[in-house]
Amino acid sequence: MKLNDEQIAQFATDGYLLLRGALADADLDPIIAEYQEYIGRRAGGLLAEGKISDLYADEPFDRRLVSICREDREIYKELDIMYFRGRASFEFLVNDNLLDMVEALVGPEITCSPIQHTRAKLPAEVTPEGSDPHVAPWHQDSGVTWEEADPHFILTIWLPLSPARPENGCLQIIPRAHGGGMRQHHIKQGLGTVILDDEMPEQEPLTLPMDKGDVLLMHKQTPHRSTANNADVVRWSMDLRYQETGTPTGRPYNPDFVARSRSNPSSEFRDYDEWCRQWVEALKEIKGKAIKGHRWAVVK
Repeated sequence: MKLNDEQIAQFATDGYLLLRGALADADLDPIIAEYQEYIGRRAGGLLAEGKISDLYADEPFDRRLVSICREDREIYKELDIMYFRGRASFEFLVNDNLLDMVEALVGPEITCSPIQHTRAKLPAEVTPEGSDPHVAPWHQDSGVTWEEADPHFILTIWLPLSPARPENGCLQIIPRAHGGGMRQHHIKQGLGTVILDDEMPEQEPLTLPMDKGDVLLMHKQTPHRSTANNADVVRWSMDLRYQETGTPTGRPYNPDFVARSRSNPSSEFRDYDEWCRQWVEALKEIKGKAIKGHRWAVVK
């Protein structure tokens, strides 16, 4: 989907752009099928080990994981994109329909940032220890990168793979607050990186229910949050980052790659096996090291 001048201007003014039905089932269904197959295969193993009592094979995509995790949560920690490393997920990172939207805001030379997630947000009472890393307090995405990325524009893409509603923790944003620059954050134990109370904008937040196929484009300085899932379904979503090639990602210890280049198409990265290898090596390299991804002080 290509953006028109009005949409580009709206993004510049509001700090976000919500596109309804921007992606087709053909864009997203391969990702869903990949996760369904994996969860089914892992469920078979858990059943054989006596860790769960049923495969829950008749459950829909947004419910099966809930039923499994009520008995055993082993699968839960394996599903984020850098651990799961599915082929369909990688291919979606360079999906032409997606990159056409990105190009309108980033330009023709596009790098896929290593800050990328697939989030399977479980109901609050099902998550390990009653907490959920996919519940995010008010923050700016510029606040979760190293300072090297501060001068450069980074675009956030947020999209649901299943319905996102207030009851299961859809996004809330504060429109037109991106012009205030970087706000001071701190890291609250058990909560994450959060904007200081006295740094919060005065504008009213906007709640954004979204459906599969909808896409949210967001400026890295737009404050936003994701609340707890109080429904009995998984809120499946993806959030990705793109930026101009040659600019620092703010996560130099994780792999980025050229997603599109109009000037040098041969530089575009399409090697799935190499992408997997790079993530495996990066995760191995940082394991046990005190690398601080978020820059802020920790408070109780």
